[in-house]
Amino acid sequence: MKPRTAIIIVAGGSGRRMGGELPKQFRMLGEAPILVQTINRMHHALPDAQLIVVLPESYIDFWHNLAARFEVARHTVVKGGAERFHSVKQGLSVVAFDCEVVAIHDAVRPMASAALIQRTIDEAAAHGSAIPVIEAVDSYRIIEEQGSRILDRRPLRIVQTPQAFRRALLEEAYARPFEVHFTDDASVVEALGEPIHLVAGERANLKITTAEDLILANALFEHETQTAEEEL
Repeated sequence: MKPRTAIIIVAGGSGRRMGGELPKQFRMLGEAPILVQTINRMHHALPDAQLIVVLPESYIDFWHNLAARFEVARHTVVKGGAERFHSVKQGLSVVAFDCEVVAIHDAVRPMASAALIQRTIDEAAAHGSAIPVIEAVDSYRIIEEQGSRILDRRPLRIVQTPQAFRRALLEEAYARPFEVHFTDDASVVEALGEPIHLVAGERANLKITTAEDLILANALFEHETQTAEEEL
């Protein structure tokens, strides 16, 4: 039996690297906005999970009007904070009392598979934490005062979301003050001295940040939809 789970979907991005005035989480992917696709993806994988969406206060009314035009799974909307850390903390404040595991997911990762989501939750319940990672395939160089040098990519891993944790552990971590090196939820938990458990991620679980990412996501989404229809 899966643990009762809450999923906090962080949708605070401004979309500056995407270009245009509309934040990237509201851009279309297939026939619905990215945020709609992400919410429904989480609901499909874990139908009983509590879904919490964290948005900038200035976009909450906009989202309610936009979401009303689409079929979107039931969710709670809360106001975000200045940093991701503060937005996640806001989301944690409304997690239902009976939730044992809490996952945090980027709103602009709409392609995570049900298997990845479920695996991450199960591993977090067993180990306390679980974050999906994939191997680095590009070459990397590190910039130093005297120039640059190659960086061995073999021990490197690219971090994805959802990142999941036992609730008590996550709440303890987010009771700490914000620090500038908190780049994701794993880094906040790690500051407690807790080990971070890694699970296999997926290359298709891309984060839509640039216009090129959106083109790729649409291609992946179309392929996934076509494959599903052919299997019916």
